[in-house]
Amino acid sequence: MAERALPSRSVAPLALLAGALACLALALTAATLEAALPARLWWAALTSHGATVPALIFADVALPRVVVSWIVGAGLALAGVLLQQALRNPLADTTTLGISAGAYLALAAASLFAPALLAAGQEAVALAASLAVAAIVLAVARRGDLSPVALILAGLTLSLLCGSAAAVLTVLNHDYLSTLFVWQSGSLVQNGWGPTRRLAVALAFAGAAAAALSRPLMLLELAESQGRALGLRVGAARAAAVAVAAAIGAACVSAVGVVGFIGIVAPQIAQRLGARTLRQKLTWAPAFGALLLWIADQGVQHLAFLRTEIPVGSATALLGAPVLLLIVLQHKPRGVRNVRPATAPVRPRARHPRRAVVALCALFALSALVAMGLGRTMTGWGWLSADTAGLVLPWRAPRVIAAGSAGAMLAVAGLLLQRMTGNPMASPEVLGVSSGAALGIVILLFIVADFSQPLMIAAAAGGALAALLLIVGLNGRAGLAVDRLLLVGVALATGFSAFAAVLLTSGDPRSAILLAWLSGSTYRATLAGAVAAALFAVVVIAAAGATARWLAILPLGPATAAAIGVPARASRLVLLSAIAALTAAATMVVGPLSFIGLLGPHLVRLAGIERPLDQLMAAAAAGGALLVAADWLGRNLFFPWEVPAGLCAALIGGPVCLALLRGRPA
Repeated sequence: MAERALPSRSVAPLALLAGALACLALALTAATLEAALPARLWWAALTSHGATVPALIFADVALPRVVVSWIVGAGLALAGVLLQQALRNPLADTTTLGISAGAYLALAAASLFAPALLAAGQEAVALAASLAVAAIVLAVARRGDLSPVALILAGLTLSLLCGSAAAVLTVLNHDYLSTLFVWQSGSLVQNGWGPTRRLAVALAFAGAAAAALSRPLMLLELAESQGRALGLRVGAARAAAVAVAAAIGAACVSAVGVVGFIGIVAPQIAQRLGARTLRQKLTWAPAFGALLLWIADQGVQHLAFLRTEIPVGSATALLGAPVLLLIVLQHKPRGVRNVRPATAPVRPRARHPRRAVVALCALFALSALVAMGLGRTMTGWGWLSADTAGLVLPWRAPRVIAAGSAGAMLAVAGLLLQRMTGNPMASPEVLGVSSGAALGIVILLFIVADFSQPLMIAAAAGGALAALLLIVGLNGRAGLAVDRLLLVGVALATGFSAFAAVLLTSGDPRSAILLAWLSGSTYRATLAGAVAAALFAVVVIAAAGATARWLAILPLGPATAAAIGVPARASRLVLLSAIAALTAAATMVVGPLSFIGLLGPHLVRLAGIERPLDQLMAAAAAGGALLVAADWLGRNLFFPWEVPAGLCAALIGGPVCLALLRGRPA
C-alpha cells in the first residue's frame, strides 16, 4: 500500500510546534478571560450558572467561543485533508472550491425569503447548498482532469457568483447589511453552548466518516488503474470524501460564517513538519487547525486599538494568502498544464471579420442609446422625451459613458491577458490587479478625510502597480509561466480582498458608500470623470494596437516567440503594464467589476474574429455594450432600488464563465 511505502519520520517537530502554539494560545486566552472575569472567580462562575452578568459572559460567551474555535479549526483542517487527498490537489479547500460561499448564500437567502426552512436547523440548508456547489465544481473541472488550475478557476468563479448574489441580497436589504457582512467574514462570537454542542456532534460524525474512508483515500495515491485493480471504486471514493468535506464546511458556515484557508494552512504545516502518511495528516492537521484558529480568534480580540473587532474569517484569509503563495511558488502542483491557446477559434472564422467588428460597434452604440433613452419611472416604462431630456440626461449620460468606458477597458485588458498567456480563462480579476487597485482606493478612503479625484487616481494606480510588481517579482524566476501567473493572481486577490474586508468591518460610516462602490456602482459617476475615462480608454486602447504583432505570436509559446524575434519577457512586461493601467482606470471609475474581462474576448471569438487588431476593437465594443447593459438592468429591474452594475455583470457572466470552463478540453 502507498501508506506503508513511505518511510516513517519523527513526530518530534510536530509535537514541539503544537506545544509552542498551545502555550501561546493559552497565554492569550488567559488574558482574554481575565479581562472578562478575574481568575479567582472562574470556578464560581462555572458553578453558579450565571449569578452575575460578568459570570454569565464568562460561562456562556467567552468559554463557548474558545471551544468553538477548537471545533471549527479542527473541522476545516479535516475537510482540507480530505479534499486534498481525494482530488490530489494541495490547493483544495472549502474556500477555494466555493463550498463555503455557496453555503453562506443559501443561508442568507433562506433567512431573508424562506425562514421556515431554517426551522429544522440551518445546517440542512447549508449542507444542501455545499453539496450542490461541490458537484458543480467537480463537473465543471472534470474535462480538465480535475487539475489544480481547473479546480481553482471553477471554485473561484462559483465563489464570485455566490458572493455577487449574496451582495445583491445585502444591497436590497439594508437592515441586514452589517449583520450579513460580518457573518460572511466569519465571527466566532457565541451566545450559549447550543451551537458548540451541535458542532461537536457534527465533527464527531465527520471524524468517524474520515476514519472509515482512510483506506480508500490511501489507495487514491496510486494510479487509478492500480486502485481499480485493488478493488477501489475511484469515483465513489472521491465523491464520498468530497461529501464529508462539504458537510463539515456546511456545519461550520452555518455556525460561524465563512472562515477561510485553515484547510490549506494546517495540512501544509503538518506535511512540512513530517506528517507524511494519511493517518498522520488526519491526526495532526486537525490539531494544528484548532490551534491556529484558537490563536487567530484570541489575537483579534487583543487588537484593542481598533474601534471594532476584526472578523476572524478575514484574519485567517490574511494568513492563508501567503501560504497559498508559498505552495504555488515552491511546488508546482501536479496536473497543472497549459490550456488550449486563446487563439483557437470556437466557431469558424468569419468571412468578413471587419463587418463583425462594425456590428459589435453598432451594438455598443445601440445599447448606449437605449440606456440613455429607455427607463422606468414612477409611472412605468417610457422613452425619453424632448421635454424631459434636459432633466434626465445629465443623470443618465455620465453613468452610460462611465460604464461603457470601464467595460471597454476591462474587456481589452482581458483580451491582452488571454492572448499573452494563451489561456482563454484569464481575466484581470484573476490576476489580482483589479483587487489591488480597489485596495488602494479603500486605504485612501480610510486615511484621508477629504480626497480629490487626482488622489483617487493615484491611489488606484498605486494599488494596481503594487499588485503588478508583486506578480512580476514572484513569477520572475519562472519566466512569467502561465499557470503560476494565474495561481499567484488568485492568492493576491484573496489577500487584497481580505484586507479590504477588515477595513469594511471597522464600523466607519463610509463603509456603506465603499461597499456600493466595490460592488461596481456607477451612481457617483460624474460627467467630467466619465469623459476623462473615455479619453483614457481611447488613448490606451489605441496604443495597445501597436502590440498586435506580439499578440499574434505570444500564444505560440516563449520558444517560438524568441525564435521569431519577439522578446517574450519584455513584451509580457509591457502588456502587463497596459493591463494594469486599463484595470486601474476602470476600477477607479466604477469599482472592481467581475467577468467583463472574460466575457468580452469570448464574445469576440464567438463572432469569428481572429486578427489581434480586429479583436482589440471588437473587445472594446463588446465589453462596453455588456457593462452598459448591466448598468441599465441594475437601474431598472428592481426600480426604485438599484443593483450595482458590477453585481449585475457578475450574475450574468458567472453562469457563462462556468459553461466556458465546462467546455474547455483538458
